[in-house]
Amino acid sequence: MDTIFIEQLGVDTIIGVYDWERASPQRVYIDLDIGFYTRDAAADDDVAQTLDYKAVADRVAEFVTAAQFKLVETLAEETARVLLAEFDVPQVAVRINKPGALPQAAGVGVRIFRQREA
Repeated sequence: MDTIFIEQLGVDTIIGVYDWERASPQRVYIDLDIGFYTRDAAADDDVAQTLDYKAVADRVAEFVTAAQFKLVETLAEETARVLLAEFDVPQVAVRINKPGALPQAAGVGVRIFRQREA
C-alpha cells in the first residue's frame, strides 16, 4: 500500500468546548495520509488512475468549514468517515492540529487511523 499525503491543510472552523472558542472560527491544520495503490498510475503516467488531491483537499476543507464540533477527536473521526465513504480509498490517517490551544505548546490535537470496513 502506498501513501498519498496532504500536509498542513489550513481550515477555519468552530471547534472547542468553551463558549469563547465557539464565538468565532479558529484555524486548524489537517494532515492526511491516505492509503492508495499508485503503481498503475505511475506505470501509465496517468492522472486518471490516481487520487485527485485537489478534490480531497476541497472536500475536507468544505466539510471542516461547515462542521461545528467540541472535540478535535470528533472532527478527526468524522473527517476520516467522509474520506472513506466518498473516495475509493482503503485507509486513512487524519491528524488535527489546533494551534494556540495551550499557550506553552505550538499546537495540540489528535491523530487517528481508520480503515474501510470489509
